[in-house]
Amino acid sequence: MRIEAIMRALGDLTRLRTMRLLGTMELAVGELAQVLGQSQPRVSRHVAILCDSGLAERRREGSWVFLRARLADSGDFPLGSAVARLLATAEREDEAFAVQCEEDRRQLAAIRAAREDAAQTWFESYAREWDELRRRHSDDATVEAALADALADAPLGEVLDIGTGTGRMAEIFAPEAERMVALDKSLEMLRVARAKLQHLPAESVELVQGDFAALPFAARSFDTVLLHQVLHFAQEPEVALAEAARVLRPGGRIAIVDFAAHGQEDLRERFQHARLGFTDRVVREMLQQAGFQPAEPMALEDGALVVKIWLGTRRGGPVAAPHDRKVATR
Repeated sequence: MRIEAIMRALGDLTRLRTMRLLGTMELAVGELAQVLGQSQPRVSRHVAILCDSGLAERRREGSWVFLRARLADSGDFPLGSAVARLLATAEREDEAFAVQCEEDRRQLAAIRAAREDAAQTWFESYAREWDELRRRHSDDATVEAALADALADAPLGEVLDIGTGTGRMAEIFAPEAERMVALDKSLEMLRVARAKLQHLPAESVELVQGDFAALPFAARSFDTVLLHQVLHFAQEPEVALAEAARVLRPGGRIAIVDFAAHGQEDLRERFQHARLGFTDRVVREMLQQAGFQPAEPMALEDGALVVKIWLGTRRGGPVAAPHDRKVATR
């Protein structure tokens, strides 16, 4: 019986800690091992028990295995929301467990910060080569034309280009936009973008430093959001999409250009990609849960990696907190 397997799976402190961590975000097995202070084989055994019970599920990306909790209230697993409430109550009521969970989250934050620092260092080292690196992966002209065509059926309005890099998307779409804001976390990237965009009228493009996980803009500030070859750098892509939804007006559009799921492991090691592309299902569910109505994706298969264009339209109503949601990973 499933309930018996669930209760057995919850009968171990390591697995309880694991479920609280997975309730925060999707994690790699290696990350769990670091946080828990246990060997990866031992953690893998605990993970197997959780997956067999249905409380968690695996997703393989090259040599890495990512895990997600299955605690959202859904038709195929209604016990999940009950388990989520039980774990949250346990942390509130059991002081020792609460202290352990808080320490686990601090350890996880340190691991993630170190990875983000490595990615930032790489960006700043390669900022001036970024356009050339993009051309290695796909044909830019084809992708840019397809994206422009996909967005041509409605006015762009006020546009936010998240992760602008060298400013190429801003360069393309600024002439058609009422206002173009190009955002990047890297000051070096913004310097490169400023040089690329200096031929445009100063009032047509605003360059802003900021993080896609905490956009420095008020809610409902834009009509169009672009994420061009950016989402695969996000440790938590659902957070980036929730932020994009927050700053979009109802009826506004999001356009995501990124790689289809692939197995080219060197992109993770050499270029700091946090995700080896995305499946249509993953993007569709992230968009839906962020408050978008997804459109049919487009595929561009003329490069070494398949490039996808995913579009969504912002529905009305408030956006749920990203950590309250879980998305499919396959």
